[in-house]
Amino acid sequence: MIRIGLAGWGDHDVLYEQGAAARDKLKVYSRYFRTVEVDSSFYAVQSPDQFARWVGDTPPDFTFVIKAYQGMTGHARGSIPYPDAASMFRAFCESIRPVVEAGKLTCVMFQYPPWFDCTRTNVELLRQAKRLMGDLPLALEFRHQSWFTADMREKTLAFMKKEGWVHSICDEPQAGVGSIPTVLQPTDDALTIVRMHGRNAANWNQGGGPNWREVRYLYRYSESELLEWKAHLTGLQQQTKEICVIFNNNSGGDAAHNALELMRLLGMPTEPLAPRQLDLF
Repeated sequence: MIRIGLAGWGDHDVLYEQGAAARDKLKVYSRYFRTVEVDSSFYAVQSPDQFARWVGDTPPDFTFVIKAYQGMTGHARGSIPYPDAASMFRAFCESIRPVVEAGKLTCVMFQYPPWFDCTRTNVELLRQAKRLMGDLPLALEFRHQSWFTADMREKTLAFMKKEGWVHSICDEPQAGVGSIPTVLQPTDDALTIVRMHGRNAANWNQGGGPNWREVRYLYRYSESELLEWKAHLTGLQQQTKEICVIFNNNSGGDAAHNALELMRLLGMPTEPLAPRQLDLF
């Protein structure tokens, strides 16, 4: 099975009629896609009530990929509002409990920062995170090339498989040590995540300019690039039961278009986009 969705649901204006209320957008979004990546959980641990509302706003077969809180992945610069790692992880697990109980959790996405390199210390941090998250399904995405150098690639994949991490396969620009190659190898028989970040190499890193964060994901995949991924997904289906593809090329509003285009290429049913009122004045 292949699920295709987007990173977040609030910023994809092409999906919504003009004037659509923010509280209604997830309900509308779920007409087009059957999965979504929750990124607000990266910036703050959300309340269980918030997750319960999102569960209620979505169909029974809808699922969530939930990003781990930034304090759990070493992104946070400065103090975090928890006395220790154990209490932070407990708070996060409690927050997503309504999703777990509803059977709507695809996985928790642990995306580590570009400075999280392949060292013994960081391997132990991964083991600690896995212990503190219990038996929840966890996906792992690196952003430092050292994990996938020629001499470390197979060791990294073997470690992920042994420790029970779902591989988050990336499509992203090859822009130095802070990017990783596309490694088309699942580490879990049940699930593989694919995240489509775009290929905007010029703006991937801070050297891309003062507004690099805003345009980092400015990219629209061509039909030929999506056809490449159609072939990749066909191959991955032979190795893993479920594939969840998340389009994160949001900077220019391209994610929804590309996700729907890939769905059509795969022969999946799609809904027509919302009618847009012409702006004449």
